[in-house]
Amino acid sequence: MSLKVNEIFFSLQGESSFAGLPCVFVRLTGCNLRCSWCDTRYAYDEGTEMDIAGIIKNVAPFNCRLVEITGGEPLAQQETPALIKALLDLGLTVLMETNGSMDISLVDRSCIRILDVKCPSSGESARNDFGNFSRLTHDDEVKFVVGDRADYDYAKDIIRKFSGALKPLKPPIISPVFVKMDLKTLAGWMLQDNINARLQVQLHKLVWGPEQRGV
Repeated sequence: MSLKVNEIFFSLQGESSFAGLPCVFVRLTGCNLRCSWCDTRYAYDEGTEMDIAGIIKNVAPFNCRLVEITGGEPLAQQETPALIKALLDLGLTVLMETNGSMDISLVDRSCIRILDVKCPSSGESARNDFGNFSRLTHDDEVKFVVGDRADYDYAKDIIRKFSGALKPLKPPIISPVFVKMDLKTLAGWMLQDNINARLQVQLHKLVWGPEQRGV
């Protein structure tokens, strides 16, 4: 039972409601989407085959109770649910960041699924699986990456349309495409609409810069 792993590293959580906390990241190789603003293209193909025991062995030395499975797209690999279950069985808090195009119910509900809803400027909004909104638990989170006004309006419409499914959750996250989307402009739109959402920047990029890997 093996997975292709792009990198394993220890850093601060840069996104989600866990932002700022120390976290071990397991970045898996492969993605079924090709978003225009993707910042991890190196994870499309690069990686090393590792079994689940080997991954856990590499995670353990960091002595951190928070682990995120990311990519790429974690669900592009068949063994990802088994990896997540093994980490949960160790008593760890496990996050999974997913691009929202695949069925999140494949993953144990004790895992906190961070569901990315693709906006139009990504070029992949047609691939959103909105059935995932009915699969969310109260611990899961929803995120929109916004690159322009059309993206913001799209996110706003989705939040309104699925307001019932989102009510048990933390407020959805709206995150600007780094550098491309002016932060003050986005904040202004959100205040003008008094939208029930959280503005968030990618903390790791502010600390280490947008090109730094392994953070």
